[in-house]
Amino acid sequence: MAGSSTPWIGSAYLFLQSTCKTIALPALYESSQKKPCVFKALKLALADSTGGVNGVDMLKVHCSHPHLIVQLKFCKRENCRQFLRSYREGALQKSLQSHLQLYLATTTVPLEVELKAGSEHLDKILKDEDHCLECIYREKPDRLPDEEIRELEEGLKSLMLHQSTNNNVAGKDCSSLKSLSRPYPPQGSSLSTQLTFTFQGQQFDNRTITPDDHQKFAKSVSKKWKQVGRSLQRSCRALRDPAIDNLALEYDREGLYEQAYQMLLRFIQSEGKKATIGRLITALEENGLISLAEELLGLHSSEDCS
Repeated sequence: MAGSSTPWIGSAYLFLQSTCKTIALPALYESSQKKPCVFKALKLALADSTGGVNGVDMLKVHCSHPHLIVQLKFCKRENCRQFLRSYREGALQKSLQSHLQLYLATTTVPLEVELKAGSEHLDKILKDEDHCLECIYREKPDRLPDEEIRELEEGLKSLMLHQSTNNNVAGKDCSSLKSLSRPYPPQGSSLSTQLTFTFQGQQFDNRTITPDDHQKFAKSVSKKWKQVGRSLQRSCRALRDPAIDNLALEYDREGLYEQAYQMLLRFIQSEGKKATIGRLITALEENGLISLAEELLGLHSSEDCS
């Protein structure tokens, strides 16, 4: 385990799935209205599990239907131990269900939970607490909290400062945080990079990447998503090694569309206003994906890119 002079830092993934057919956690988190509610439920339940809001950090929330996957970072061994006990005893699961029921204003949210560290399924070894701690300690976080998480955290802190003046939290908490839940920058926002770019001799507005661009890219890029990601990683810290290989492994079961979608989502969320269509088009050109570049720029009708 960690030496006395080495900080104890580890990482794990918490998988959440609703067993109710009418409640899809990934869809709720992807909703601009419901995302702040789900985030607050996650944050408070994790705080319950460790005895304080600083016991465990959320680095990223992944939507991988039917699972919501929360990447966790622990900075103290005792906080991690307390979390494991809460998880093993079912207290975390009950807390999550309770908070989700409150903030989503629904009757009940039955959950299935799973905990992983690397390739290790911790649910199978929960009775061996020290082994679980060792597995989590071996998995070092590969990222900082992404921009969306930081914005939601700040919104929640601001909201809680005014909590005592408003007891009607369920509906108003969500509306207060709605503006913080957008994964895409406003299309009209000013850019710190160049305002236009040239493609095939034509000038194009260097707008931010839109949800429609995002979906077209994931649908058509196919096996070349990793090459495009490596082109983008030269100017995007969030995609630097081993991020792309980790995404390939994490979403292997979901297939190429989800792998490509998650890679570009990481780029969009980490770069914010700098996630421009010009940068994506340049990466596509570098990898011979001219047809897809033309499709994103509206130069011809939609067609698959091989």
